[in-house]
Amino acid sequence: MRKLFTFSFLFMAVLFDANGQIHFPTDTTIVKNLSGTFNGKKVNYKATTGMQPVFDKDGSVIASLHYTYYQSTDHKDMATRPLLISFNGGPGSASVWMHIAYTGPVLLKVDDEGFPIQPYGIKENPHSVLDVADILYVNPVNTGFSRTVPMTGDAVKRDKFFGINADITYLASWVQTFVSRNNRWLSPKYLIGESYGGTRVSGLAHKLQSVHWMYLNGVILVSPADYKFFESDTPIAEALNLPYFTATAWYHKKLSPALQNLPLVDALKKSEAFTLNHYMTAITLVGSLKANERNQIADSVAYYTGIDKTEILQANLLITKNHFWKSLLRNDKGLTVGRLDSRYLGLDKQDWGTAPDHNAELIAWLHSFTPAINHYMREVLGFKTELQYNMFGDVHPWDRTNNNTRDQLRQAMAENPFLHVMFQVGYYDGGTTYFSSKYTAWQMDPSGKLSERIRFKAYESGHMMYLRKEDLKSSNEHLREFIEQTKTPAGSAKY
Repeated sequence: MRKLFTFSFLFMAVLFDANGQIHFPTDTTIVKNLSGTFNGKKVNYKATTGMQPVFDKDGSVIASLHYTYYQSTDHKDMATRPLLISFNGGPGSASVWMHIAYTGPVLLKVDDEGFPIQPYGIKENPHSVLDVADILYVNPVNTGFSRTVPMTGDAVKRDKFFGINADITYLASWVQTFVSRNNRWLSPKYLIGESYGGTRVSGLAHKLQSVHWMYLNGVILVSPADYKFFESDTPIAEALNLPYFTATAWYHKKLSPALQNLPLVDALKKSEAFTLNHYMTAITLVGSLKANERNQIADSVAYYTGIDKTEILQANLLITKNHFWKSLLRNDKGLTVGRLDSRYLGLDKQDWGTAPDHNAELIAWLHSFTPAINHYMREVLGFKTELQYNMFGDVHPWDRTNNNTRDQLRQAMAENPFLHVMFQVGYYDGGTTYFSSKYTAWQMDPSGKLSERIRFKAYESGHMMYLRKEDLKSSNEHLREFIEQTKTPAGSAKY
């Protein structure tokens, strides 16, 4: 990454009024011109980071969102230059994760498997998709440097921000303002969302089309959280975890030889078939199963999970994720496995228990991401501020009522023949498992009529599959192909 020149300077001081209310500049930018080599191509680009207001229906500023916008200066025709709009999840998470570890022009310094190393910092990301698209990273309210106006007190309109539908509504309006300010109406446009961000961009796609008349070319769901799935009946939600258990047990070499010696994908095919054809029915009917039927199912669950059969019978055949994370390596290494990436290991106070003491992977990520993003924002991009960069912000309680985002994405696809969707998931993700994403895709398109516009890519890593060097390259390449193949559709928008 080489800096060419800089213009504009910002020191965003936190201010107080006569009543002690906290205020800050809500509409500011700092711009730097940089260059880098991405996918083997030199790209000159402009990095803009700043604050853009959120307005209420009366035009008053009720919040300001911190964003970073990378725009190629080698491309002058905005009608042919795609725009990728990126969100992370939480809810309450900053956009830091995909920004400096997946698609952006700089890359977090980690080892080849994605584990923290010191000294912390960043380097150029040779796999960034900035060669084929401009990228906008958005921090929703109370994440990153984004804040409500005012920041504290009874005047804060929390109901306008902190819920599935409120979040989608104000962000759609904010995106429209950004697109108008930056002359991107003619550009092919894409949304990418990770984890809860998958819920967010599913609803945003529909809201942008139905309220703001902004039509998209693509939506990318990275390890998406589907609350319809999480809040469904236990036999469905719990049963669909089993293939993830198989993947994690395979990684830690805890399966019996017949399964362990298979390639991962082949082992998972067997686990998926057992889940759909036997396990889901068994834990639905568990109270009425005969003793020999229980034993047969317990044998199979032990075979596919590496968990002792006695524990499975004691749990009435239903192994929860907390149970699995605590138990898989209990009698071997005396360690727990991570939630969002089960390649990570944790050390608990005692081996006994039903859940790990902490999420080993998240603590590891916070080790390296927090110093890196603070250094990058303040010293490289020059965004000087006294505000704390919130890796996770105060957004709770979060209103999850009236959640129809899965159906809203299907509706957006039905109404827009140019709209394509891609899932990107990690086999070792225990937070939003890869098989639950397959289930989401099945439920989103029950007729099968949208199947040619839905892609599914899986990787041998966890929730942030791009942290692993091999998957960083392949996931960016899949994203690059997706954009290149959908940015200029052949023919008219009709069925």
